[in-house]
Amino acid sequence: MPFTILLVDDNAVQAATRKAILTYSGQHVVLASDAGRALELLEDAELARGLRLVITDHLMPGIKGPQFVAELRQRFPLLPIMVLSGLPDAENEYTGMNVIHRVKPIAPEQLIQLAQSLCSDTLGRTA
Repeated sequence: MPFTILLVDDNAVQAATRKAILTYSGQHVVLASDAGRALELLEDAELARGLRLVITDHLMPGIKGPQFVAELRQRFPLLPIMVLSGLPDAENEYTGMNVIHRVKPIAPEQLIQLAQSLCSDTLGRTA
């Protein structure tokens, strides 16, 4: 059974590419173009219940990555979160938030491996 991954990225090309990669690997991917839209989507109890991973961009219009992750942590303390950024130093903004940070670009194989590993780690957990 596929895992549900919420992918949050304001760059439509990067979002579509990552969605295609993860979908090809057998995952169910829900796209949000920004953090505000992602939070709206998470109001859906069924989506929230099946969610196994959030992959988010760091720099987005409106709510930035660290603010978004802080909100996610309040709602889903154990949910794995992967932050992708073109800025290596961005990792410092997530200290104590329990996220996986990767610098873009990320190879498709690495994205698939990380997503599958993080999703598998959440089996049996409740958010």
